Amino acid sequence: MSHDVLSAPVAGTGKTTDRTQSRARAARRRKAVVMGGRALLLVAVLGLWESLSRAKVIDPFNFSMPSKIWDQIYTWVTHGTALGSLGEQIWYTLYEALLGWVIGVVAGVVLGIALGRIAFLADVLGPYIKVLNSIPRIVLAPIFVIWFGLGPASKVASAVVLVFFPVFFNAFQGAREVDRNLVANARILGASDRRVTLQVVIPSATSWIFTSLHVSFGFALIGAIVGEYIGATKGIGLLVAQSQGTFNSAGVYAAMVILAVVALVAEGLLTFAERRIFRWKPADSEH
Repeated sequence: MSHDVLSAPVAGTGKTTDRTQSRARAARRRKAVVMGGRALLLVAVLGLWESLSRAKVIDPFNFSMPSKIWDQIYTWVTHGTALGSLGEQIWYTLYEALLGWVIGVVAGVVLGIALGRIAFLADVLGPYIKVLNSIPRIVLAPIFVIWFGLGPASKVASAVVLVFFPVFFNAFQGAREVDRNLVANARILGASDRRVTLQVVIPSATSWIFTSLHVSFGFALIGAIVGEYIGATKGIGLLVAQSQGTFNSAGVYAAMVILAVVALVAEGLLTFAERRIFRWKPADSEH
């Protein structure tokens, strides 16, 4: 009898392990199928685009074709651009976007948490923030060029105003959505307002803030590119402007592909950081 009692948990554990392994295999198979589906879709779209362009069903002058876009990227990589090396142009745009993103995120988080915690500040500043948010922020780019010149400062400013608002509203909402019981328990234990904010409110709002970070970096790139397009000395946006000015549609699409790769790499890094921070989240919550 004692032998049966001892063996029962072992059998149960074996079944649990089998289920876990089966789920892991199913997850890997699903991931492989999804990745294969994505690759097939991309190949199909590019193949159809190339075929229609070569058959003159669509105008190759205006729409270009994937092979010419690849040739343009290869030329930029191996021989550089009219503005210098391709790496220099990417870094210049990335520097402006990153700096604007960091400033916008910090400002949005600090002000969002502050207004979420202090009702008086929210009442005073709320209408002004709503008015500023209603302004189409892309139209501010020419003004920033006039204020700050053709250097990186005007592009950083464009990135900041695009990044600030989504981060601010998410941080504000995250601060407002904090579990009141957690705040009350912290106060019962003698926590000051500063400790409540740092140890309860900000950690609780982190998931809200990370949600905005995924979108906001794309906005930072848009701000930098638009600023460069309007007026700059170097950068991917200036490459787009020059390609458009010379009716080089392949150059325009090539610059867009490069930007898409940069954005995807940044998204991957943010996703990796989020998974490291939120290890407690179940895997299904990511979908």
